[in-house]
Amino acid sequence: MTDRTLAEAAAEPSRPSPRHVDAGDEGYSKDLKSRHINMIAIGGAIGTGLFLGAGGRLAGAGPSLAIAYAVCGVFAFFVVRALGELVLYRPSSGAFVSYAREFMGEKGAYTAGWLYFLNWSTTTVADITAAATYAHFWSMFTDVPQWVLAFIALAIVLTANLISVKYFGEMEFWFSLVKVAALVIFLIVGIWLVATSHEIGGHTPGLATITDNGGIFPVGMLPMLLVIQGVVFAYASVELCGVAAGETENPEKIMPKAINSIMWRVGLFYVGSVVLLALLLPYTSYSSDQSPFVTVFDELGVPGAAGIMNLVVLTAALSSLNSGLYSTGRILRSMAMSGSAPRFTARMNKGKVPYGGVLFTAAFGLAGVALNKYMPEEAFEIVLNFASLGILGTWAMVMLCSLHFWRRAQQGRVERPAYRLPWAPYTQLVTLVFLVTVLILMWCDGGVGRTTVLFVPVIGAALVGGWYLVRRRVAEIAASRT
Repeated sequence: MTDRTLAEAAAEPSRPSPRHVDAGDEGYSKDLKSRHINMIAIGGAIGTGLFLGAGGRLAGAGPSLAIAYAVCGVFAFFVVRALGELVLYRPSSGAFVSYAREFMGEKGAYTAGWLYFLNWSTTTVADITAAATYAHFWSMFTDVPQWVLAFIALAIVLTANLISVKYFGEMEFWFSLVKVAALVIFLIVGIWLVATSHEIGGHTPGLATITDNGGIFPVGMLPMLLVIQGVVFAYASVELCGVAAGETENPEKIMPKAINSIMWRVGLFYVGSVVLLALLLPYTSYSSDQSPFVTVFDELGVPGAAGIMNLVVLTAALSSLNSGLYSTGRILRSMAMSGSAPRFTARMNKGKVPYGGVLFTAAFGLAGVALNKYMPEEAFEIVLNFASLGILGTWAMVMLCSLHFWRRAQQGRVERPAYRLPWAPYTQLVTLVFLVTVLILMWCDGGVGRTTVLFVPVIGAALVGGWYLVRRRVAEIAASRT
């Protein structure tokens, strides 16, 4: 070969690499329709973190909570937009675990998968805790121990989740519809109350409710910054639509619309709701042991309204629980097929549900039942902080996968779809800096937050130790496929 030929060959761009095939994607049905995906995306953006968590955070940070929700919402959108680009490149039920395997190797997939499991195994505990807390609102359940109610919630959702993905899709569709309808009604009623200055619990809603009670930062700016680590938990399910894409037809048509709509939903439902809550009642009227929406309707004195809203927020908790069992089942199966998760989590039933992974997650929910028995008051906040660690890790892995994907595209090894994460690679880098900042804020918060950060080295050591236990099996499976 001449020097000229060599120069011409070097000048040619690299050819795209063969499309990665993930064994964990085999065997699923494609029963999720466009309406399911759209409502799953909505349900992922509206969860327990808003319906229950906003009460305690309003009491702690005041109206500035709306700013925290807006900031976290922007980064949540970046994460789901990055995941959306990867989904359109290659839909997979293993989602970011599958992408980590392709771009970062088996160690990356192992780390991404177990961090996601940490997220949802602890979120499962938070959801059943929230469900039990909501149920205590009604007098008929007041004398029932919180742990019993938590167990009942877990048993009901687990049973429905094991039947088929179609049942999951339908359940999540109606759960999300109820949540959206309730928030729309609240927004309409709240705007009317503010516009008419209708008295609520001895207070006249309006800007004076904020200005007469310390303004936007009644307790300073620091509490608003510190509460961000809890606000991140509110967006814990935004990645769910990426997992669900592996069980739907034509994801290239459905996913962009579903993902793009997340941004305005965040602005309308999260930020809009918190602003209205701050306008309707002084921030001191809210508490961590009751949904702020229930507080408003309770103070309004409309017969039965608080009970209906409490039923809605109970639905939100069950929806989040439903989503967690669904997504971890798929993620664990993707890992088990490569050897980095227990073998039985790869098993599927006749309904094409990876029941092994679903049951494995539910088993950790039983630990949450015990937590509700012995520490009913602290259960939600304890698991909330550990779930936040899992969320931070999962989001970081998504952005790292996106960064590797962008670099390969620059090298000509892969082709980016038309639907892309804007401003790459700066978006990924800024998001990663934000996630590290949240971890620092958890430390600065002290108490449970600082204790949680102290567990980061423990989690890291557990991941390293676990990898040494499974690496031989992972290598054997990889070699057999090669």
